[in-house]
Amino acid sequence: MVAPLRNSLLRQASTCLRQSRPTPVPRLLSRNAALQRLLSTLALLEQRDGKLNMSSLAAVSAAVKLGGSVHGFVAGGNVKAVADEAAKVEGLEKVIFVDNTAYDRGLPENWAPLLVENIKKGGYTHVMAGHSAFGKNVLPRVSALLDVQQISDITAIESEDTFVRPIYAGNAILTVQSSDSPKILTVRGTAFPSGSTEGGSATVEEGVDPKVESVTEWVSEELAKSDRPELATAEKVVSGGRGLKSKEEFDRVMTPLADALGAAIGASRAAVDSGFADNSLQVGQTGKNVAPQLYLCAGISGAIQHLAGMKDSKVIAAINKDADAPIFQVADVGLVGDLFEKVPELTEKLKA
Repeated sequence: MVAPLRNSLLRQASTCLRQSRPTPVPRLLSRNAALQRLLSTLALLEQRDGKLNMSSLAAVSAAVKLGGSVHGFVAGGNVKAVADEAAKVEGLEKVIFVDNTAYDRGLPENWAPLLVENIKKGGYTHVMAGHSAFGKNVLPRVSALLDVQQISDITAIESEDTFVRPIYAGNAILTVQSSDSPKILTVRGTAFPSGSTEGGSATVEEGVDPKVESVTEWVSEELAKSDRPELATAEKVVSGGRGLKSKEEFDRVMTPLADALGAAIGASRAAVDSGFADNSLQVGQTGKNVAPQLYLCAGISGAIQHLAGMKDSKVIAAINKDADAPIFQVADVGLVGDLFEKVPELTEKLKA
């Protein structure tokens, strides 16, 4: 008798529950979608002599991948034209500019307070800049003023608070989670290629200028000018190392090869320290990061510090007389031989 009575009571309770079930509510937005609506990033854009530095647009690409609204920031004398040019960059919603010649040379002592004022005004959750000399100079000071920790040289974004960066010259990959607000980041340009510079329709707005007196003074500069493609963004790079033995041999062997390929010229740290090439041509951990379609190197053994700056290249070709050189472990194409014979021979065949 107990079982039939229990089953009857259960059926009655089930009927009551079905009758009193509430009307279904609309599905709530996912956590990610809700977060993206709250995210806002200020991307630091570089300019020089009224021209936008295209390599700095990697910060915009990274910000777009992160999600949320993306604003660009640029400062300098007569910079309104640069802001208008930046407004065409795909992914930007707004470009903020500050017109003041005091910011032309990128002195971090007055740039840092300028950025802090505009970050606070905009209430940004993230601030990004390219991992260039300028970004690495300014953003640590911004981080100090905001009392947050900078995350440098990121190569991937996992979420709004989790980022990936190489350590130990690229031999290990570190995933970093940050609870700081705002999050200050520098971005590796080869990991976040610049997007389209046409098709955008961002608004242009004047920012806040605190006009902080700089404790440093710009004196002068000496620039090495070249008609060759810029090393950091070139699609083809030829690079020479200590094996070239002298500056005269470096110029005699590598310059014709670069001309035949229409390539930029790079060098290892050993070649730069030996005076074979200018410091601006150094590729590696303490130089520039490059990721061209073709990286052709001669006389470079392949130290891990050098590999850290070029191993993301699409095709790596190496010429070295030592068959056991570490460079051959990462090279797609390798040629064992005397570079003073092989490189001129290759140059002549390319010309033909």
